[in-house]
Amino acid sequence: MEQQSALRGVIAPVITPFTPDLRPDIARLVRISRWLLARDAGLAMFGTTSEANSLAVGEKLALLDALVEAGLPVARMMPGTGCCALTDTVELTRHAVRHGCGGVLMLPPFYYKGVTDDGLFASYSEVIQRVGDARLRIYLYHIPQVSQVPLSPALIERLLAAYPGTVAGIKDSSGDWNSVRGLLERFASRGFAVYPGSEVLLLAAMRGGGAGCISAQANVNPAAIVQLYRGWQQPDAQAQQAALDALRTVLLGFPLIAALKALVAHFTKDDAWATVRPPLVGLTAEQRAALLAALPPGFAIAGL
Repeated sequence: MEQQSALRGVIAPVITPFTPDLRPDIARLVRISRWLLARDAGLAMFGTTSEANSLAVGEKLALLDALVEAGLPVARMMPGTGCCALTDTVELTRHAVRHGCGGVLMLPPFYYKGVTDDGLFASYSEVIQRVGDARLRIYLYHIPQVSQVPLSPALIERLLAAYPGTVAGIKDSSGDWNSVRGLLERFASRGFAVYPGSEVLLLAAMRGGGAGCISAQANVNPAAIVQLYRGWQQPDAQAQQAALDALRTVLLGFPLIAALKALVAHFTKDDAWATVRPPLVGLTAEQRAALLAALPPGFAIAGL
């Protein structure tokens, strides 16, 4: 339970910096990870916003090693380990557990579409059995608009019955409040951690027993999101939520990952942060100017 509680709150799917030749930039990744932790945000490296599926398994293993060797707290880490290949998922998950990570965020195998709950159950079950470690805590990753492989409540029920404690929670990135609310109503009272995949649903989720949120915006605005997580019962909580929503609206006017990296590059005066790995492309000069002009008054990224 201690590991689970360490992961409650605001968690950032940490952007992955790249060098000019498109290798992962370990020094910058450690830097932004320290910055996020100092603002009480946990680390979901190798998530969608991290360009995880543009990274090889070996690169992820090396990056995780580097973050651990840098002395970052492993209990605050929820690395993404879900891959198309079962053996890749097992290797990444086993590595994270051996390091003592608080949990892993696990996509379903997402290449084949129209797979059954029986197939998905078999996949998660095989990973759990092959890792074979009681410390394993899996946070399911439901992002059907991208993966095209939804995780049904019936599948979650089945996993919880078979692997209580090991299947610890879910990130619901569907963007559908009815989906998040259904998960909260069905599972939150049983200690199953439900995280919306956007800060836009943070206040509503907290009112329903949510565990926090796993939010791309946390890469550039962690303190404000943490403030709402901590103060969701305060009189100004709705105004705080509205401010987060306003920034999200700005970000969604642009390719999200490129926009986040462009903001970090601008406020650090270090254009290396803006590099993305193909097939993604960075913002044009015109897009960057439009993004900066659209930011809420007073927005800044300080201390990074």
